[in-house]
Amino acid sequence: MPSTSEQMRWDQRYRAGEILFGEEPSLFLREQAFRFTPGMKALAVADGQGRNGVWLASQGLDVLSVDISETGLQHARELAARRSVALQTEVCDLTTWTPPLTGFDVVVEISIHFPGEVRRQVHRSLSEAVKPRGLYLIEAFHENQCGRASGGPKDRDMLSTRDKLLEDFREFSILELMEGTVLLNEGPRHQGEAWMVRMVAQK
Repeated sequence: MPSTSEQMRWDQRYRAGEILFGEEPSLFLREQAFRFTPGMKALAVADGQGRNGVWLASQGLDVLSVDISETGLQHARELAARRSVALQTEVCDLTTWTPPLTGFDVVVEISIHFPGEVRRQVHRSLSEAVKPRGLYLIEAFHENQCGRASGGPKDRDMLSTRDKLLEDFREFSILELMEGTVLLNEGPRHQGEAWMVRMVAQK
């Protein structure tokens, strides 16, 4: 079950009615559309109000969207209904959740941040959910983002780098790994120039 304090914090944020990160998917995720084929099983982790999971479902993927907030996932289901796509949802805390082993062709992790040791543990767990030859996609705020107002945590330990991802996914083949500035336009919480790291890895 989710941590009560974290669940309450995110429920309160989403309950205010604001679409915090917009309803359109990450630009990085859209750019990876050529890697997806209808029928693939996808896991969208910490999917919030559903922008990335619903987009994956619109590409014909069989999507499980998970998040710590039931309020966020309620919006995700409403968004899926408005766009006439099927979306499975599950409330979970990624720090304690055990995903199905080798259950997914694609795992998508967009703008998720944990302290170092927790991040490594979550990545170990989620890596086991990827099928052989399956893909793991990450977009995360970079350490150089620290102090910028365009989004992301203020704690440097919760920010990412290419070296951190290479260490966490050393058993994967790295297909793409980029870090640098991008222009974000994702709802009120992700606006402006931001330092990001983006990875596509294959098991």
